[in-house]
Amino acid sequence: MKAAPDILMVDDNPADVALVREALAGSKRGTQLRSACDGVEAMALLDRRGNFANAMRPDLVMLDLNLPKRDGLAVLAAMKAGPELRRIPVVIFSTSTLRKDVVRSYEMGANCYVNKPGNLTEFSSAVTSIEEFWFGFVNLPPQGE
Repeated sequence: MKAAPDILMVDDNPADVALVREALAGSKRGTQLRSACDGVEAMALLDRRGNFANAMRPDLVMLDLNLPKRDGLAVLAAMKAGPELRRIPVVIFSTSTLRKDVVRSYEMGANCYVNKPGNLTEFSSAVTSIEEFWFGFVNLPPQGE
């Protein structure tokens, strides 16, 4: 059993990953953050392949859309296609404000779509709000059932 919630952030921008890590550092829940820098690495981790064979599945995925190797929509499609991964909530966390990206993300099964704010205070607030909502109010399905 996990002692603290676990988020997988899939984002190729190390600065955004560092900002999310910093925002979660003060969490009363002790939320852990793991990251993958592209869609191929994310799917290896989620599917527990290669170096990730013993990885625990995350409780939540924060997914950027614009990723190298395999884009965010392809990762989302793969997650929602498989019975073991489809129950993991996916928060699209992207700079894109394009209506087509928002609509397509929801059509493919994203649980919510959050635009990355441009300033540091709002960025941190968005991250802590995501954590508070998903781990403070939502009942998540147990893993492995």
